[in-house]
Amino acid sequence: MPKAAFSNTYKIFLDLLRTSREDAGLTQEELAKRIGQTQTFVSKCERGERRIDVAELLMFCRAIGINASEFVRKLESTRRKRH
Repeated sequence: MPKAAFSNTYKIFLDLLRTSREDAGLTQEELAKRIGQTQTFVSKCERGERRIDVAELLMFCRAIGINASEFVRKLESTRRKRH
């Protein structure tokens, strides 16, 4: 089994995280300010250089203005379509 950081599901997760931010009309810098981090932190998370845990996902979702449960449903739906 591949490492989760490089799995197809994690790549889909990162794509969905980035597109959710973009759909909300936020730059990485704006999101970073909302979560009390740097733009570099957001960039590393979106590129997969830094793993995101569940608590951080909740923080990202709140800052973006999306429901975390809906985010996970979208992730599952997208994953099923691509497999």
